[in-house]
Amino acid sequence: MNTRVLCIEDDQDIALAISMVLGRAGFDVVQAADGNLGLRIFHAERPDVVLLGLPTLDGWGVLERIRDLSDVPVMLLTAHGLEVDKVRGLSLGADDYLTKPFGNAELVARVQALLRRSRAARPEAEVYQDALVELNFGSREVRVGGDLAALTPNEFRLLAALVRHAGQTLSAEQLLEQAWNDPLHVGPERVKFAVMRLRRKLSQGDGDHMPIEAIRGFGYRYVAPPDRRQPPSNRRQGPADRRGRPAASVRSAGGREPDRNPRS
Repeated sequence: MNTRVLCIEDDQDIALAISMVLGRAGFDVVQAADGNLGLRIFHAERPDVVLLGLPTLDGWGVLERIRDLSDVPVMLLTAHGLEVDKVRGLSLGADDYLTKPFGNAELVARVQALLRRSRAARPEAEVYQDALVELNFGSREVRVGGDLAALTPNEFRLLAALVRHAGQTLSAEQLLEQAWNDPLHVGPERVKFAVMRLRRKLSQGDGDHMPIEAIRGFGYRYVAPPDRRQPPSNRRQGPADRRGRPAASVRSAGGREPDRNPRS
């Protein structure tokens, strides 16, 4: 199956040229003439790369919505090459930009580079598991109390950042850096509301214990819930057990213990 590119561009001449150039390079190109149609196609087609033309109507809103839904690479096609547009786009989560008019070879090369970086950034199939949560970093699947949880990409990255540093307090700024592609123009309030939504989803698996704790004035930390499946006397106690908090496990999907140095 060929790599699929979604091109959201209101200039039909440019959109047609992009479709022809990328088509000759072996890509499947889907076109949208405005942001609303582009988002509908994005949901339906699940493209591998998005090219977002500016100034497309509500182009910034489209970029923010895509970033809330997915980590798919996004390249901006800017009309004037203004630095303020480039900075704003990168701050909102775009991965690259290209100033119109652009050469055919450069367009293909930049799309290919985006795909290489995206594939190289995918984590190995590693699994975190405690008495409540099971998180597969490779498949991005999360189970809470054994049931599959529907998390948004931002919620998944937020939970992943917390469990990778379980027991440590992370500030709102640290979570912005790790869970959002670029923390600029994203305030601490966004972290607060994202944590609230994530806590609601985690509380469905265990009404008595909430693993995400708010540390007033400092940030948030993840504390693995106690394992109630067997009495404490029947388990070998490690350092975490002696503090009353069972040590969670992080393993590879194949059962191999991963590198102990956490990757953010």
